[in-house]
Amino acid sequence: MKRRHFLKGAGLAVTTSTLAASSTPKIAQKPTHPVSISSANGIKSVELAVKMMLKGEDPLDAAVAGVNLVEADPEDTSVGYGGLPNERGVVELDSCVMHGPSHNAGAVAALQNVMYPSRVAKLVMDRTDHVLLVGKGALEFAKMHGIKEENLLTEKARKIWLAWKESLSRRDDYFPPAEEDMEPWLKDWYDRFAKRDTGTINCCCLDGNGDLAGVTTTSGLSFKVPGRVGDSPIIGAGLYVDNGYGAAGSTGRGEANLLNLSSFLAVEEMRRGVSPREAGLSACRRITEHTHDPDLIKDGKPNFNVQFYLVNKAGDYAGCAIRGRNQKFAVCDAKGPRHEHFVTLF
Repeated sequence: MKRRHFLKGAGLAVTTSTLAASSTPKIAQKPTHPVSISSANGIKSVELAVKMMLKGEDPLDAAVAGVNLVEADPEDTSVGYGGLPNERGVVELDSCVMHGPSHNAGAVAALQNVMYPSRVAKLVMDRTDHVLLVGKGALEFAKMHGIKEENLLTEKARKIWLAWKESLSRRDDYFPPAEEDMEPWLKDWYDRFAKRDTGTINCCCLDGNGDLAGVTTTSGLSFKVPGRVGDSPIIGAGLYVDNGYGAAGSTGRGEANLLNLSSFLAVEEMRRGVSPREAGLSACRRITEHTHDPDLIKDGKPNFNVQFYLVNKAGDYAGCAIRGRNQKFAVCDAKGPRHEHFVTLF
């Protein structure tokens, strides 16, 4: 017997004998059609994921393939290739995956020079006894599995980073370019620097058998302190899956999710029997209740946003956010791929 199978078999025996008396019945319903839900930048991701699940592909393989489209897109400055770098101009990527049927997960953080961190996260899950690898160790692991290094800093991202760096302070020796020398799209970024970009992509999938999986992947907070890790690669914060009940992932202010383990909370709410909509709003309320820093509050409410993407075992789904108007998420089911509006707490 292989070591992997022996360990898994032994673990299953212990789990079964220990927990059989207290196990909770799973939700009985099965979906009528595969469902995939994602952040708004994943409209093509959810379409591909559902197509793959209709062909019988595993929901995690479908989710990873879906987000790979965004990880490889140089125009998306929040994920993978073309993502905005840290304060030193280095692109650092975070990602995690979680597989419902096996209740296994893998993750990487502060990973450099790899376009598809979600693939490396899945390798961590499939080929190690660990959940999270970081920095140089994650890169060495990726290279060990034949993944080649490549430069992720596109010219667009480099120019945005340079504009940010040159406009930080009047006390240094950097000068921003003259306004007439800037491309029109770059001028728009000067207004965005004040609020900092936090984009990410989460994708959760439910196949026709009622099995769940999810992935979250990001280049993290723009111009972050080198080595900063947000919620995206942390199981329970940026993503959580319980195959008996539901899956939830998140985008937005990562520190808020880290402090509240919000995705785990949302799935636990679904385990209690509430709808994905109410589970997502519950997570938003928890973050709001625990936000006490005056710099993060305006008019008694968080001045930042966190969004949740949820689907339960029966195929019900929801996108929930703390605040904002006209924000949308992506979803695909029997009706096809489309954008829908978030339900917001404020």
